Amino acid sequence: MSFSPLLMRLIDTLRCMPGVGRKSAQRIAFHLLERDRVGADELSGALAEAVKGIGHCKRCRMLTEHDTCNICAASGRDEKLLCAVESPADVMAVEDATGYRGMYFVLMGHLSPLDGIGPSELGMSLLEKRLQDGVVNELIIATNPTVEGDATAHFLADLAGKHNVQASRIAHGIPLGGELEFVDGGTLSHAFFGRRVVD
Repeated sequence: MSFSPLLMRLIDTLRCMPGVGRKSAQRIAFHLLERDRVGADELSGALAEAVKGIGHCKRCRMLTEHDTCNICAASGRDEKLLCAVESPADVMAVEDATGYRGMYFVLMGHLSPLDGIGPSELGMSLLEKRLQDGVVNELIIATNPTVEGDATAHFLADLAGKHNVQASRIAHGIPLGGELEFVDGGTLSHAFFGRRVVD
């Protein structure tokens, strides 16, 4: 059976989003076309504006429509603390879940030589300039607990050490309210060997 080429293009285009397969894309397309054409118009307008108008902060690489993002431009944030994260979504997660009031540096990924992602793709020269200026005294490394995230964390720690900046890594391990018997082996091992002295 032959379907509308515009419908098929919409379904195929929706599949570019992470976690959206053919069935999900089909459901979204049918919902927008059958039940929420106003929402579809708003979505397409907002997406078009965002794609044209949003770039990267020249200081931290966060997504913004200005040269400098709101966090870098805000007064009252602690310039001595710099948190390195893998993505803009990580900045939002830290901001929403913690009382952190320092600055950020967004890597836009992690080291992955097999994928051709090295230090230059992660903006390490820009990060190094920030570490050289003598303002930052602690680099908080908040990369994901993956093989690539660990490799990136080691690289960042070495870079910080070269500039006499203390490097720390966020803790990983057992989730709050988790039970040991249900935690996977990798997480339990990481938590066990990353233990600290109880005060």
